[in-house]
Amino acid sequence: MRTYKRISLDPNKMGGVPCIRDLRMPVATIIEMLAEGYDPQQILKEHPELQIEDIQEALHFAKEV
Repeated sequence: MRTYKRISLDPNKMGGVPCIRDLRMPVATIIEMLAEGYDPQQILKEHPELQIEDIQEALHFAKEV
């Protein structure tokens, strides 16, 4: 498995769910939003703490796992 710089897996945060950086934003939430038809710019507008690289890495992570 490749190393992800923007995804954290900490058993003491969010029950160990893969999250974007330390934002408590689960990778699954981003993937669900994309699946529901949100485009990356909409996600960034609703969640200004995210960066486009976070969304891209979430997609790569989901593809791998």
